Amino acid sequence: MLQSGVMEALLNLITGLGVLAVLAVIYAESGLLIGFFLPGDSLLFTAGFLVQQGIGSFGHISIHLFAFLLFVCAFAGQQTGYFFGKKVGRKLFDRKNSRLFRKENLVRTEKFYEQHGPVAIVLACFVPIIRTFVPIVAGVSKMPYRQFLPYNIIGAFTWTYSFTYLGYFAGRLLHDLGINVEIAALIIIFLSISPMLWHALRTKEKRASFWSGTKRELQIVFGRRNNL
Repeated sequence: MLQSGVMEALLNLITGLGVLAVLAVIYAESGLLIGFFLPGDSLLFTAGFLVQQGIGSFGHISIHLFAFLLFVCAFAGQQTGYFFGKKVGRKLFDRKNSRLFRKENLVRTEKFYEQHGPVAIVLACFVPIIRTFVPIVAGVSKMPYRQFLPYNIIGAFTWTYSFTYLGYFAGRLLHDLGINVEIAALIIIFLSISPMLWHALRTKEKRASFWSGTKRELQIVFGRRNNL
């Protein structure tokens, strides 16, 4: 009974966002400075599943239209990030850390951009946190807009369409297998966050850094100075 209640709560949480809210989250995570913590990959995956199941407001939109709108929002978010970075420039690196902004995320993204060049705009779409900051760094580095635009289109398209349709067809497969919708939702959510967990915990150093960062954020939230 308890397990069923948890599954239902998880499903209701995603469903409650609705189509418009999901579109807004994808826009924010694709280039707005405050959007780096938003769960874009899992949201796309789960939303595709909800469309397939016809749940809530997701049952009133076709998967093809929904995927296109998600692409437009991701594209617009990256555009916003690029022009924001171009306008603010290197001053962004002088900002002090806050609860939402960590300069190390920007520095890490700049190294990623320098390592991969313009193709980083496409690759970054599949890397949490980096996804949000790469368009901004491209603007800061004065990357020509006509060079940025095609990579922006390719990255936004491949990211939104692949995750959304994967969620949709995974939902159809689970439905055809006769799996209960709540169980299927839990499986979908786990599958959607597993790449992010693997990326964050794949090495001992990353696990230590993840745990250290988690403790730091908890200390900030609860106002504690001592180690947890």
